[in-house]
Amino acid sequence: MPDAKPIEAVPQDIPLDIVYEDDHLLVVNKPKGMVVHPAPGNPDGTLVNALLWHCKGSLSGIGGEIRPGIVHRIDKDTSGLLVVAKDDATHIGLSQQMAVHSVERAYQTVVYGGFAQDEGFVEANLGRSKTDRKKMAVYPAGEPHTKYAYTGYKVLERFGGFTLLECRLKTGRTH
Repeated sequence: MPDAKPIEAVPQDIPLDIVYEDDHLLVVNKPKGMVVHPAPGNPDGTLVNALLWHCKGSLSGIGGEIRPGIVHRIDKDTSGLLVVAKDDATHIGLSQQMAVHSVERAYQTVVYGGFAQDEGFVEANLGRSKTDRKKMAVYPAGEPHTKYAYTGYKVLERFGGFTLLECRLKTGRTH
C-alpha cells in the first residue's frame, strides 16, 4: 500500500461571497456543497483554498496549514456564514467567544414531518455510528467518543408535511 500523501492547502481562485471584511476578520457566505478545509477525499476546491487566494497569506496561523483562519466550521451540505480570522489575536478572541457560547449561531432548515410544540430543544450525546462511520448517532450520556449536543428550535411555518424551523446552536455538533 502506498504511503498516505500529506494534505496541502494551496491558494485557488475560487469566487467568495464576502459579507463583511476588515483588517482583522472576514465573514463569508459558504455555499452548500463546499467543504471548509482540505481533507482526504477533498484535497482542493475548499473554502480554505479560496481564502488563501483572496487573503494572499493574511490569515491566522493558529488553525495550522490546513485550517488557517478557520474559527468554526459548518458541514459540506450546509450553506451559511463563517467568521474567519486574519490574525492570531482575533482568532484567539473569537475562539474564546465560541468556547463560552457568547456568539449566537442560528440557521433555518426545512424538515420532514411536524412538531407538536412550537418551541423546544434537542439535547443528546452524539458520536459516529458504530455501523456506518459516515453517519452520526445518538448515544447514552457517558458513552466514550461522544460529545454533548444542544440545539433549540422554533417552528416558523408548517406546510404540506414539512416544517420550517429556526435552530439556535449552543454546541454546534455535526448531526
